[in-house]
Amino acid sequence: MNLSHIEHIGIAVKNLDEAIKFYEDVLGLKCYAVEEVKDQKVRTAFFQIGQTKIELLESTNPEGSIGKFIEKSGEGIHHIAFAANNLESSLEELKGKGIKLIDEKPRAGAERLNIAFLHPKATYGVLTELCENPDKA
Repeated sequence: MNLSHIEHIGIAVKNLDEAIKFYEDVLGLKCYAVEEVKDQKVRTAFFQIGQTKIELLESTNPEGSIGKFIEKSGEGIHHIAFAANNLESSLEELKGKGIKLIDEKPRAGAERLNIAFLHPKATYGVLTELCENPDKA
């Protein structure tokens, strides 16, 4: 498996607009994209800091994964995402090592990335996402 860097850190928030204001007005970062990912029941906002991004996640449905996360754990860090080269072969390699996967095949995510999640029971309690930019694959 070939990971190149931390792609982003996902943070669950109750109110995306309020959270954007904090990141912009208090931390001085600039939101460069807001996007809804309907099949994941989430709205996202992205900030770039160095090579890493911050992804704010607001649930659009309480039954979605972010809605359930906030109900159970409150707002806060939801996941860490790594940039992976050749996501499909990375998933096969992890599966071969007995790592429990949430996604056995890549699926579409925000920012046109292909994504797949590893189960937190296999990653010491940290929901881990692998991302691949299909334009750079």
